[in-house]
Amino acid sequence: MKMNDLTNFSLLYPTPESAAAHYAGSDAPDISLYELEQLGLTEILDLRSSDINEYLTGDPAVMKYRREMFSDMLECPSLSKTLNSLIPVLSDIGELRRLESDSGNTEDYLMCMTEIELYISSIDVLSRGLLPIRDKLKSEAFKTLADKIAELSESDYYKELNKKLTELTARVREIRSVTIGVNLDAQLRATEAGVLSINPEPFRSGDVLEKILRLNFKDDGYTCIANIVPFGKKQSDTQKTALSLAFNSAINDVYRASLRSWKRIVQSYVLENTDFLLNLMPEIEFVSRATAMMTELKGKGCPLCTPEIAPIHSRLFVANGLYNPCVALKIDDEIVPNDVEFDGNYSIFVLTGPNRGGKSVITCAVGLAQVMMRLGMFVPAEKATISPADAIYTHFPTGSDDTIDKGRLGEECARLTAIFEKITDRSLVLLDESLSSTGSFEASYIAAEVLHGLARVGCRCLFSTHLHELAGAIDSVNEQVAVEGGSKIDTLVAGIEEGKRSFKIVRAKPDGKSYARDIAQKYGLTYDSIMKNLKSKG
Repeated sequence: MKMNDLTNFSLLYPTPESAAAHYAGSDAPDISLYELEQLGLTEILDLRSSDINEYLTGDPAVMKYRREMFSDMLECPSLSKTLNSLIPVLSDIGELRRLESDSGNTEDYLMCMTEIELYISSIDVLSRGLLPIRDKLKSEAFKTLADKIAELSESDYYKELNKKLTELTARVREIRSVTIGVNLDAQLRATEAGVLSINPEPFRSGDVLEKILRLNFKDDGYTCIANIVPFGKKQSDTQKTALSLAFNSAINDVYRASLRSWKRIVQSYVLENTDFLLNLMPEIEFVSRATAMMTELKGKGCPLCTPEIAPIHSRLFVANGLYNPCVALKIDDEIVPNDVEFDGNYSIFVLTGPNRGGKSVITCAVGLAQVMMRLGMFVPAEKATISPADAIYTHFPTGSDDTIDKGRLGEECARLTAIFEKITDRSLVLLDESLSSTGSFEASYIAAEVLHGLARVGCRCLFSTHLHELAGAIDSVNEQVAVEGGSKIDTLVAGIEEGKRSFKIVRAKPDGKSYARDIAQKYGLTYDSIMKNLKSKG
């Protein structure tokens, strides 16, 4: 039985056509691994056999297929256990494939037998994990896999393969000794030697007393009366190797015919079907680790929702109760959710507020929600409606070596220029403390120009900044955009309540003085506080 109908099976793509379209790049967004590192995703979703950005998709049907699969994973924890049990087995098969050769010796054939054992083991793992819960599965991915594994494991061919493997391993793996015959000439010199039998028991060396007492060994073929010289303690490694090679050559001749036919079985059946499993291994790793991440979030009481996917041209991003999953997984405190909305009227927001007030956290959260939706995962929010972005571009603080030649401001400007060379009206741009390398006057001027350009492009953008003065330029930019066309800009504020950071993001005009006043009061640096302290010392 061949699994031709499973050759193109995927946990991540519903049809061969959708997989082909993805690998051809027709539905893949321009979101690089660098951007995912900047957002913090690679730290909490680290993959060994692939890169996360390989799985980003823009096909709504693919996203739906994956969410149903992830839903099964979250509702049936035993699925994760099954897939995690499969990974080391598939790793061993991959390693055998790497080491195998076409030498035709016994070791090569034994490796083929081992691959079949591992293949049968992997099918058994899937059978035990999937078939008992088949009726609970709802996703097309796992229902299809369960049905095909059931069909395979119950087939006559698979049962016969298992039986043949048992028989052959009993013959080969139970070899404990060989009986060697040596012909001698008149001077007792060896003229020829050969294997007389292959035995399931090791020979017994016997001590000196036994050798003296036992003069007739006809009924005891497993007791050694004299060690062959190359295995003596005083013999060289070369001598020992020579005899081992001779034994191996003889054993190869004994088993060559049966093992050669066995390898044909491997080539005609198992290789094709283990290929199917090996091809799934990167997907299995991604699915398992993504599920573990979402399971941990749910365990912390963090909501996850199925996003409504809006048309890409509508450029929507509406999230209620949005939070940053990277931060949620690192802290023990309760996470502070926020509502964020990019709508048809306002697609660009300037976010200001105190240092460590949550500006960077929410900026990354917007990008992570977009990415997790693109991966087919559930989104870290209570409710979300999101249009897929054709690309995500970040401009975060960096220690780039380019600062040596360009200076830090030059390096920042060069990176911003590179973004403008690629963005479209369907892109998402995330700027965090951009232009912080220069004075506030120069930074505000350049930032206003950048915002004007982004507004004309019409992309979605969140600009987290310490430049409270920038608010004064936004009205002017919006007036120009009203004439020239483009997206409007609005402001968000990371709030402070009673002198403490609330981490709540509100839609309001920034008031830099109020932040400074609250911080000064907290640390006793208002004029009144300073004078009071000075008087108390006097």
